[in-house]
Amino acid sequence: MKRARVIYNPTSGREQMKKDLPYILDRMEQNGYETSSHMTKAEGCAKTEARRAALAGFDVIVAAGGDGTIFEVINGIADLETRPKLGLIPSGTTNDMARALGISDVGIEGVCDVLCGNYSQPVDIGKVGDKYFINIAAGGKLTELTYDTPSRLKTMMGQFAYYLKGFEKLRDLHPQKVRVEYDDNVFEGEIMLFLVANTNSVGGFEKLLPEAKYNDGKFDVILIKKTNLAELMRIGTQALNAEHLNHERVMYVKASRVKIDVEGDMQLNLDGEHGGELPCEFINLHHHIEMFSPKIK
Repeated sequence: MKRARVIYNPTSGREQMKKDLPYILDRMEQNGYETSSHMTKAEGCAKTEARRAALAGFDVIVAAGGDGTIFEVINGIADLETRPKLGLIPSGTTNDMARALGISDVGIEGVCDVLCGNYSQPVDIGKVGDKYFINIAAGGKLTELTYDTPSRLKTMMGQFAYYLKGFEKLRDLHPQKVRVEYDDNVFEGEIMLFLVANTNSVGGFEKLLPEAKYNDGKFDVILIKKTNLAELMRIGTQALNAEHLNHERVMYVKASRVKIDVEGDMQLNLDGEHGGELPCEFINLHHHIEMFSPKIK
C-alpha cells in the first residue's frame, strides 16, 4: 500500500481546510493510500515536514493550502535525489499553480477526483540560489505586496486585500537600473518591475502571461521599463485583456536562464513569499517535479 502525507495550512483562504480534511483523508484511503496528515503551525513548518516525509519514503505529498504552502513543500523536496509525487489542494487567496493546472475552481470533490485519478505529469520549477519556486519570481515595489499583506487580512478579505495593499505601494514606485542576461541576450536599462514566470497565472491574473507553460523548460519574462504612474496603470488595465505585451514599455521574452543585477536595493518575491534580495540568477529545472493533474485530453 502506498503512503500519502497531507500537509495542510489551517489558516489559508477562509480556513476551509479544517472542515474538508476528513473527506480528503477518506477519499485517499478509499483509493488505496495509507494516508496521514500534518497541520502547519508556523513559517517553515511545511518545508520541514515535506522533507521529513520524503526521506521517510512517502510516495505522495499533498500540499493543502495556498501558494505559500506549496512553495514551502517544493523547497523541502526539490534538492532530493528521490522526490515523492506532489498533489495540490488549493485553499489560499490566489492559488496560482492550481489555476495553471485547471483545478482552482472544481471544488474539493473535483480536486480529490484528480488526486484519486492517478494521472500525473512532470512540471518545471525554478531555482535561485538555494531556493526554489514553482510559479513566479518577481522584483519591484508592487511585487512586495503579497508578503507584506497580513494573513488575517487575507483570510477576511481574500484577494481584495492585495488590491488595498497595492494602492499603498504606488507612492513608493520608482525605476531602478538593471542588467538582465537572459540565455545569450542582454538588456540594460531602468525598470519598474520584473516577472520571471513558470505558469500563466500570476496573482490570480491568467492573462498576464497567456502563453506561459509549466512544462516547456522556459520562463516567461516580463520587464516593465521606466514609465510614469499613469502609463503603468494603463499597462495594468491592458493586462486584463492580454493586450499589454505589445506595449512599448513592456519587454517580453522566453528564457531558461535569467540573471539580474540591480543598482540599489531590490527585494525578491518567490511564489508570494520573501525570497531575499537581488542580484540573483534564475534557472529553469525542466520536468523536475511529478504532479497530479487532470488528465490531458
